[in-house]
Amino acid sequence: MKAVITVIGCDRIGIMAAITGILAKANDNILDISQTIMQELFTMIMLVDISKMNVEFSEMSDMLARAGKELGLDVRFQREEIFTSMHRI
Repeated sequence: MKAVITVIGCDRIGIMAAITGILAKANDNILDISQTIMQELFTMIMLVDISKMNVEFSEMSDMLARAGKELGLDVRFQREEIFTSMHRI
């Protein structure tokens, strides 16, 4: 089972630490990550293995959203198949 995490917002110190810390506590494994800073806009997308996740999917989504809100970011957590279906042409 895999999930896609997207993060968008103003660049600041601690974004990576906050997001990856949550993933580590939930026993999620980052498979791939891409991040870019365009002027002052931070963007990141991660592919995460959630097969050994020790919390419910909805709880993880809430934890990431709360962290995003605290950092002034938009953080989304979606199952890979949903993300892929939404972005097909």
